[in-house]
Amino acid sequence: MFWDDGAAICFDPIYADILSRSLTLAFNTTVLAIALAYPLSYFVARAPSKRRNTFLFLVLVPMWTNFVIRVYAWMMLLRTQGVINSVIGWIAGLVGVSFTPFEMLYTPGAVLVGMVYEFLPFMILPIYTSLEKIEVSLYEAAADLGANQFRTFLRLTLPLSLPGVVAGTILVFVPVMGTFIVSDLLGGRQIVLVGNLIQNQFLIARDPTFGSAASLVLMTMTLIVTYIYTRKFGFGEEIVAA
Repeated sequence: MFWDDGAAICFDPIYADILSRSLTLAFNTTVLAIALAYPLSYFVARAPSKRRNTFLFLVLVPMWTNFVIRVYAWMMLLRTQGVINSVIGWIAGLVGVSFTPFEMLYTPGAVLVGMVYEFLPFMILPIYTSLEKIEVSLYEAAADLGANQFRTFLRLTLPLSLPGVVAGTILVFVPVMGTFIVSDLLGGRQIVLVGNLIQNQFLIARDPTFGSAASLVLMTMTLIVTYIYTRKFGFGEEIVAA
């Protein structure tokens, strides 16, 4: 029965669509987190030492608030009568333009925004750690050898910061695959992910066998993706381009 449930999750079109949706969301969240975290981490790492701790403090402050409360804050921002629509409507009124509130809440975009916001610090910190370790003398040597800023970034900064990117990717991708709170609240239970499927099997359907099978499939799929990724890019290994 257990293995039959696992096979159903992998091959049944409904559950295969849920798995695909979860993988796509985890991938998009990770890519956006890297795109946002890398320049911010670089800015913090290159900031004067007196300001560096202040910037890190600001990155960590949101994590002091409960996870669910932060999600509810996004609901207040994204709903039809929320802060974002109210501000846009106020600006539209000033310029005399009619405005119809955007339907942002309970959409895949809202879930993606919530995921990126919740897990962004987990991408920033490891990238910052890798960037902060790079010796200033290496940049000076690159400049002495005639490398411009772009070439220095490609041949020096990026390879040496790659371990932080890999670590951050794992810290973001893995929990996003199993998260269900964000999709429940920001998706209005309309965006069903693997985490939601497992939660529903244990708490609503009362089918722990199917829920356990779904958990095993999720764990196996996550391990496979992580293994392939770390085999491709390494893990915790500093790579310097030749």
